[in-house]
Amino acid sequence: MNSDRRDMTSLPDLAEGTGRVGPVRSRMPVYVDLLPPCNAACPAGENIQEWLRLIKAGDAESAWRQLTADNPFPAIHGRVCYHPCETSCNRAELDSAVSIHSVERHLGDLALEHGWAFEKPRLRTGRRVLVVGAGPSGLSAAYHLARLGHDVEIRDGGSEPGGMMRYGIPEYRLPRNILDAEIARLVDLGVRIVTDYTVTDLVAEQRAEGFDAVFVAIGAHLSKRVDIPARDAGKIVDAVSFLRDVAGGGRPVLGRRVAVYGGGNTAMDAARVARRLGVDEAMVVYRRTAAQMPAHLEEREDAEREGVTMNWLRTITEVDDELTVEIMELDEAGRPRGTGRFEKLAADTVILALGQEADTAFLHGVPGLNFDGDVVRVDPSTLMTDVPGLFAGGDAVPSERTVTVGVGHGKRAARNIDAWLNSGVDMRPPKHPVVGFDDLHLWYFGDYARRQHVELDPEERIAAFEEVVSGLDAEAAMVEAARCLSCGNCFECDGCLGSCPEDAVIKLGRGHRYRFDYAKCTGCGTCYDQCPVHAIDMVAEGRPDIPLTGPAQGSEKADDVRLGGLL
Repeated sequence: MNSDRRDMTSLPDLAEGTGRVGPVRSRMPVYVDLLPPCNAACPAGENIQEWLRLIKAGDAESAWRQLTADNPFPAIHGRVCYHPCETSCNRAELDSAVSIHSVERHLGDLALEHGWAFEKPRLRTGRRVLVVGAGPSGLSAAYHLARLGHDVEIRDGGSEPGGMMRYGIPEYRLPRNILDAEIARLVDLGVRIVTDYTVTDLVAEQRAEGFDAVFVAIGAHLSKRVDIPARDAGKIVDAVSFLRDVAGGGRPVLGRRVAVYGGGNTAMDAARVARRLGVDEAMVVYRRTAAQMPAHLEEREDAEREGVTMNWLRTITEVDDELTVEIMELDEAGRPRGTGRFEKLAADTVILALGQEADTAFLHGVPGLNFDGDVVRVDPSTLMTDVPGLFAGGDAVPSERTVTVGVGHGKRAARNIDAWLNSGVDMRPPKHPVVGFDDLHLWYFGDYARRQHVELDPEERIAAFEEVVSGLDAEAAMVEAARCLSCGNCFECDGCLGSCPEDAVIKLGRGHRYRFDYAKCTGCGTCYDQCPVHAIDMVAEGRPDIPLTGPAQGSEKADDVRLGGLL
């Protein structure tokens, strides 16, 4: 043998190393609760996954109570929310998103059918809170404050409560009996609602009547105006006034052809309402492209199905016997610019739907209050203005103007008003990481088609203001709830229990999940590999703060451990 041959196996460093007489565990499994994307995306902060779980368990009333712990209006939201929860749903990448809004509507309608009521608070605090505005944000804040034991009074300038839910959303989307019934629960809870009341001097009213805090939740009722030369100004109406008139029972005469100027959801509603009032032709004129349109896609598609035509890249320059519109084009930055080319469109009435502004003029006399245009400047976390004890939300602050965002603001404001009244801070623990589709192990789930609504035919729709979309029955709602993947949270499928080769998983009984016997666990990761919903993370041995798998695995500590060869 060659005496120069060297042994390629290096000798261990006995001073630094550890003896290994058998397998040494370098990682270990832990049970985790991650944040499902539907919950993370809900502007109202609903625990969607939990109330879906309760429906699957056959307890609809508990599901409704879980839902209404965050949002008092499930029957309303199931009809008018644009359901960003479904846009974020992981199931969309498997087959199709869970129809969360359909199940929410089912729960809301079921509660109205059975007369379920909110539980009244056991104790009263004696504190009084004034809410200005009876729209979604004001009503939501009043609900949560009342549940906390405070005395709440809402003052609103409208003849009936509801704000833009009543005067801006047409009845074919939100029947008024549904709106009235869900608001009535708040009155039964003890909320006092004063209508036909305009607040003019907020500071004087607060002092004179001893309100301890105020929440301003006025809606965006003022239509933005544009200077369009017109021979007959009577041909031009604003969309908000038009929708309010129709909601109040009015049937304005529009002629045979109507042009709606704008590209938002209000424009779609105005055009669809015009069709229901009998116009032969309803068209939308919008200065940008379809892709740039702020209206939600389903709103635009519904309008088109009902015969509304779209005129993209057009700007109205003059209203006479006909409309003069300039043809636009997009510049390099994607902004519309005029081309100098014009065309004529026939229209008997022009409805302006160019956006709305909040009527905050009455607040400009409040010392110390600051504004950004038509909205009030607030702390984005607490919604308190620069004036202590004065909070604002909904359309009165910078935000997306939807019913669900307003309801979420009301809940957040109520929590912070309660904390302020008690000289504290609303301390909430940080949210868990959001679990993504790639974090799931989908061998467990099969393909199940999404339940579909029954909708009126377009010709039936435009004949009246009947509700277009029907709800799911109990069986369909149960099946739809069962499609939930329970992302990031254990639902006791027993997969970890059955797969562990060392019998290191201990079942604790129904509803109590499992625990690991680390004296038996070898860290093989079989339990992690099979868990369909990623309710198990692998972590560094003895360091549960260093996740080696899942949404938090990119942390600096986790990277350090991974580079050290633990995986």
